[in-house]
Amino acid sequence: MKKWIEAARLRTLPLSLAGIILAGFIAASYHRFDWVIFILSVLTAVLFQILSNFANDYGDGVKGTDNIDRIGPQRALQSGAISAQQMKKAIWVTGFLSFVSALVLILYSFGFEKAGFIFIYLLLGLAAIIAAIKYTVGQKAYGYMGLGDVFVLVFFGVVAVMGGVFLYTKHLDWTLLYPALSIGFLSMAVLNLNNMRDLSSDTKARKLTIPVKLGLENAKKYHILLISFPFFFTQAYIFHHYHNLWPWLFMLPYLFLFIHLMRVIQTNNPKDFDPELKKVAIFTLLYAIFFGLGLILS
Repeated sequence: MKKWIEAARLRTLPLSLAGIILAGFIAASYHRFDWVIFILSVLTAVLFQILSNFANDYGDGVKGTDNIDRIGPQRALQSGAISAQQMKKAIWVTGFLSFVSALVLILYSFGFEKAGFIFIYLLLGLAAIIAAIKYTVGQKAYGYMGLGDVFVLVFFGVVAVMGGVFLYTKHLDWTLLYPALSIGFLSMAVLNLNNMRDLSSDTKARKLTIPVKLGLENAKKYHILLISFPFFFTQAYIFHHYHNLWPWLFMLPYLFLFIHLMRVIQTNNPKDFDPELKKVAIFTLLYAIFFGLGLILS
């Protein structure tokens, strides 16, 4: 059990929950919150994240990307704790559970009469499962082509927040793109830290992440943008909808993110990116909670 818990990488869960939690807060600010939708959304997001982690472990493991040059915790296949065949079965089981959870969520939210919405969300669910697996698995894994950031922006940001709010409200507000992109860019920042940490081993394995393409110094500049954009997007959403100070609670976790940026700029040892990765994942969750609370109190 311990080896599977480690392979699930529970430390990544706060990041996958940030968009879901913010969507719930936004729905509550509209007085449209539903506990069943929230719980099913959390369960689905957790299963998608675990599926992604299993697939990432398998894909990098069989390709040899996870080797002695890699910095950070040993992966399950890399250490030999779990075989490739066992991990492949776990991917199938988790993928099936993810689909069932998403299906129950969709049917509860829309009922059986709104076939159009059900079809669209089923496609989104299948796309999320495929994206989780194809990040590192297969000959054309998009994580090896520098496209991981795009998929993180779409699924952790736009789909999680805007798609999540729509499950509650059945209404789409284009200004929700601001908080959705904010969560998306912060999630991309976590991936960028991971890729800066693994720059050397990814280069040897020909895994063309953004830092591999840009180089370390330019990847740091890219990281500054990823942390800075949500700051301005959140302000744009606040100015569009609110005229009090409560939504500005999001600034509290952002103070830590500015400190984090200074550390990233000064860091040259790849090992030093690893603790920052965990911090930004937690800060992203705190951003969602503080911003969401501000919306409720407004």
